[in-house]
Amino acid sequence: MALETEDFPSLIAQAGPLNGQRWILKGDVIVGRDDSCNVIIQNRQVSRYHARFVTLPHGVQLEDLGSKNGTHINGHEVVEPIILQDGDVIQIAFAQQFIYLSSDSTLPLELPPEKPAEIVPVPRLLRLDKRSRRVWIGDEELLPPLSVSQYQLLELLFDNPGRVVSRAELVQTVWGKEDAIGISEQALDALVRRLRDRLASINSDHPFLITVRGHGLRMDNPPIK
Repeated sequence: MALETEDFPSLIAQAGPLNGQRWILKGDVIVGRDDSCNVIIQNRQVSRYHARFVTLPHGVQLEDLGSKNGTHINGHEVVEPIILQDGDVIQIAFAQQFIYLSSDSTLPLELPPEKPAEIVPVPRLLRLDKRSRRVWIGDEELLPPLSVSQYQLLELLFDNPGRVVSRAELVQTVWGKEDAIGISEQALDALVRRLRDRLASINSDHPFLITVRGHGLRMDNPPIK
């Protein structure tokens, strides 16, 4: 005898490009940007293989697949696989929100509009206040403040955690597109070196700016332990 659909848990999209779509969770369901995923979210904030729902005998488990921008449940980052509860709100990066229902029998006729769940950011070792352009490493503020060019370079890397930012993009951000053509490799290297020295004046144990030879720079900003 075939099982009725209400025997299966459901995933319903809301507050995002897939808003209103619904999936029955059976077996493994992978969410990501790649065309081979079961649930495809075409957004650059979403990793190719971002998260996975696994149907187990005792419930549905959600796990993050090492995504760049994270998976959150009810506003908290998913670090370890977690068993879902009826009504849980799942956020994929900053792109798409879902609601989990343990079975179709609990599916409302019409979902009320909801605000996206508040994402609680993971505290990082290096912090920026963009309004005042102040920088902290741990509890210590970087003083005197960074120069304009040093701050612009740091902010670009800070806003793209884990991503390798090309040298061309770094130059254009700091010097502008019109002036970027006349900027030498040595000028960028000197700026990076000065910024590294400033950061090391507070914390010399952690190399925040990682050189990826032939490509550019990426920021390694670890969570506070």
